[in-house]
Amino acid sequence: MRTLEISQKLRKELAKELKPDRFDHTLGVAYTAASMAMVHGANVEKALVAGMLHDCAKCMSHEEQLNICEKNHIEVTEIEQKNHSLLHAKVGMYLARTKYDIYDTEILNAIRWHTTGKEDMSLLEKIVYIADFIEPNRKPLEGMDEIRKEAFTDLDRCLAHILHDSVVYLNTIGKECDDATMNAYHFYKKYYQI
Repeated sequence: MRTLEISQKLRKELAKELKPDRFDHTLGVAYTAASMAMVHGANVEKALVAGMLHDCAKCMSHEEQLNICEKNHIEVTEIEQKNHSLLHAKVGMYLARTKYDIYDTEILNAIRWHTTGKEDMSLLEKIVYIADFIEPNRKPLEGMDEIRKEAFTDLDRCLAHILHDSVVYLNTIGKECDDATMNAYHFYKKYYQI
């Protein structure tokens, strides 16, 4: 089955499984990622599939996600144990492979890193991470217009901008930052000088 056929099949399945607002967000990420892929020379169909599946585990309870990780020997950090919004990326990668039959490593890694980011991300990983942040259904944050422009002109600057704002925000509210996010921030910060 071609990747485009897979994305159409996923759209139908996810429409039944996700709450309407989560499904709207999912479509927004998929189509934003596909548009970014066109601009930056990435595989459009892979971007669509990764966007469709990036939040496939998001509607599961934290306990369900922890159980999947335990049963399948997926490492869970201390921060992920406390923070439901982080763990869904690892579980989503697992579900993409086992439930939705996606075996493409590039797609799986884009799902895996769409929440925290990491050092030296691949083109598709950057695209899905950024698309998740900028898709049209997202509540506009300060600087969103500039970030959206950067997404289509300079991926590394855009990524650094989002990571900078995320780290500052987490520090402001006194929330612990995931190690992968901090590593990504330090790796990319040279691209975003204020």
